[in-house]
Amino acid sequence: MSKVNFKIGSVKVGLDSPLFVIAGPCVIESKDSCLDIANQLVEIGRRADVGVIFKASFDKANRSSLQSFRGPGLEKGLETLSAVHRQTNLAIMTDVHEPGQAAVAAEVVDCLQVPAFLCRQTDLLFACGRTGKAVNIKKGQFLSPAEMGNVVEKIRWCGNEKIILTERGTFFGYNRLVNDMTAIEAMKKLGCPVVFDATHSTQQPGGLGDASGGRREMSPLLAKAAVAAGANGLFIEVHTEPKKAKSDAASIMPIEWLEDLLNVCKEIFEIVRR
Repeated sequence: MSKVNFKIGSVKVGLDSPLFVIAGPCVIESKDSCLDIANQLVEIGRRADVGVIFKASFDKANRSSLQSFRGPGLEKGLETLSAVHRQTNLAIMTDVHEPGQAAVAAEVVDCLQVPAFLCRQTDLLFACGRTGKAVNIKKGQFLSPAEMGNVVEKIRWCGNEKIILTERGTFFGYNRLVNDMTAIEAMKKLGCPVVFDATHSTQQPGGLGDASGGRREMSPLLAKAAVAAGANGLFIEVHTEPKKAKSDAASIMPIEWLEDLLNVCKEIFEIVRR
């Protein structure tokens, strides 16, 4: 299987590339909050010498409750993401839920993300793959690592080799996720860089009844374990006031934890590859 290296903005991504991080709030709450987080990420990335891709969602279409905040929608959300890019020069990632959103979002962002629950949706994968932009596909909580080979094949069928796979935990009974770190190596054998989602992996899906619970304090431990297991990058949702976050408040990580965590993970990354 070929090993493809590529760039998302200025961030090198691949099986042989330096450690990078995908970070940002779960959902776009406001332009000001996104810019605040993005500006802090620029400085954190510079000091830690780790490439940063900013991620935020314009819509969270799979919230637990009808009353949960979903985001500003496609048009206003892309306006905010465009402003973040202009003011920070960070590479931008957002997720899409419908095939018709892919080409529109691709005009603004550097990487499209396919949510875990939608990772087998052929039309959505084709729409993302055909944009020519990098595509980050989250492994479904219901899939084995080997089954992601079929997902990768759908993107490659479009002539697109810029693929990232993200591990974010596997269902284990009710309201519980577990992480099998061997999944990282298994998915790397598909020829794609593998990212570990350190915050969603601590989720307790539906654990609060009308929202997901979580154990954010475990995110640093999981991030370090994943890098030791060979992860090429990390996915870490961050917020300036986690308890007030409008999505994933139980699992999103305080942004002030990020720099120290990246410093440690970078050391582990370099030791593993020495």
